[in-house]
Amino acid sequence: MRASIVASLKASHRLELLLQIAALPRSTYFYHQRRSQRPDRFAQVKARIQTVFTQAKGRYGHRRIHRVLTTEGYTVAKKTVLALMHQLGLRCRVRRPRYNSYPGAEGLTAPHLLKREFTAQAPNHKWVTDVTEFRVAGTRVYLSPIIDLHDRVVISHSISLRPTTAFTNAALAKALESLPTGAGPLVHSDQGFQYRHASWRELLANAGAIQSMSRKANCYDNAIAENFFGHLKAEAFLERTPETVTELIDQIEEYIHWYNHNRIQERLEGLTPMQYRNQALMTTTTTTL
Repeated sequence: MRASIVASLKASHRLELLLQIAALPRSTYFYHQRRSQRPDRFAQVKARIQTVFTQAKGRYGHRRIHRVLTTEGYTVAKKTVLALMHQLGLRCRVRRPRYNSYPGAEGLTAPHLLKREFTAQAPNHKWVTDVTEFRVAGTRVYLSPIIDLHDRVVISHSISLRPTTAFTNAALAKALESLPTGAGPLVHSDQGFQYRHASWRELLANAGAIQSMSRKANCYDNAIAENFFGHLKAEAFLERTPETVTELIDQIEEYIHWYNHNRIQERLEGLTPMQYRNQALMTTTTTTL
């Protein structure tokens, strides 16, 4: 810092006087001058970091950007990527987790069969769902996704201005239509009235699916759905806040597509949910043949 200040004042003041005032050794000053004239060895990496960050619309932190860079053949440490992002003024929004120690009570409609086992060995073994609310222009908008725990793909979703049973049933029915013959996933939800309704249970029974419900007042039993909502609300509206219902719905639809097809995940070996799913489905097909 002192060397750069001295350099900026050198044209109008004697160098010896400036070095004396700054208490800066002459050798140190010239060292920094030579260093500042060297080409930036991270110039190409910085350019790529900026491009990846921009393409992700500011949704990627240094870990995901590091994953992209290493996949593309760059040899760079995570800490270096973090430092370069700081230099470029790039910062991803971070959400802090909340904790609630209350274990909750079992529901009367269906037991808590998932038991926080948020992994699955193959697609269509375990699904989770929930409802979240948005408010825009004095209107409430509701989203209900069906998420596969194997790859975190949002298999289907529905959006409505009213949180009715028809609204949640629509997402489930669409997901069930995609099931291969013989598949009967465990479908987990909270204890919302939509999931206790006879029409929801009938859809599951007709498809050979098994119902599971979180314990009362325990959001951590359905943490993956809650986590998805957190990412959506933190990442979908970084560029602009929607002002109308139409804008909101368009941004939700865009984000879900981006989340499925473009958002890489560390737990999926740096692949996107759809890449990981297609890989698993191809392996299954090859094994069957």
